[in-house]
Amino acid sequence: MTAFLILGATGSVGSRLARRLIDNDCNVFLAARNAERLQALASELCCPSAHVDASDPGSFVKCFEEAAGTLGEIAGAANCIGSLLLKPAHTTTDDEFHATINTNLFSAFATARAAGQTMKRNGGSVVLVSSAAARIGLPNHEAIAAAKAGIEGLTVAAAASYAGRGIRFNAVAPGLTRSQMTRHIWEKKTAAEASVRMHALGRLGEPDDVAAMIHWLLSNESSWITGQVFGVDGGLSSVLGRTSMAR
Repeated sequence: MTAFLILGATGSVGSRLARRLIDNDCNVFLAARNAERLQALASELCCPSAHVDASDPGSFVKCFEEAAGTLGEIAGAANCIGSLLLKPAHTTTDDEFHATINTNLFSAFATARAAGQTMKRNGGSVVLVSSAAARIGLPNHEAIAAAKAGIEGLTVAAAASYAGRGIRFNAVAPGLTRSQMTRHIWEKKTAAEASVRMHALGRLGEPDDVAAMIHWLLSNESSWITGQVFGVDGGLSSVLGRTSMAR
């Protein structure tokens, strides 16, 4: 069976992606930072797992090597590791900015580096996660927008560097998705209603909306696609939201 590595597997999108892959008869190796949540998910899905931490770059290579050693050559990897900081630049501390860059951009870079080292024999697909905030100016998103914009630049550069090795790099850029990470936004009625109005399709995203696109990008159905960033955002980054004129 085809084998895949999911980094950030215990998050809402990562765990949903794992279930989609398993439902399609794939082998899955799970990796995450929180040991307790990782063990619970690995036990539930009967999957091998390993610890990974954005502050430990060596843990990414170890995950790739352990996944390949356990499941055989992996066909692809998805980095679903992320965080969300909503603050304007002038109130964002150095520690908050560095933590945002480390969790989001550096983990994506470490994934690309590990993939380049370990997937060079048979190639495969690597999917990173950006955000609509990298494409459209949203207030209080300076740190996360900078990190996610970096991921988009990384995606196209890595696609160029590793195309000759048969490794494809693509990214998804979600809008506001009803995940555990964004719960503090969508659980508040006024904030949720305002966010819905910003999305032309009139609803917030669900983890499976994002997982479905990642699943497709990992599959052979997308084998002629690399260096692309796909908006999975209900139109947020490109279509006018639901204003009074849009009926």
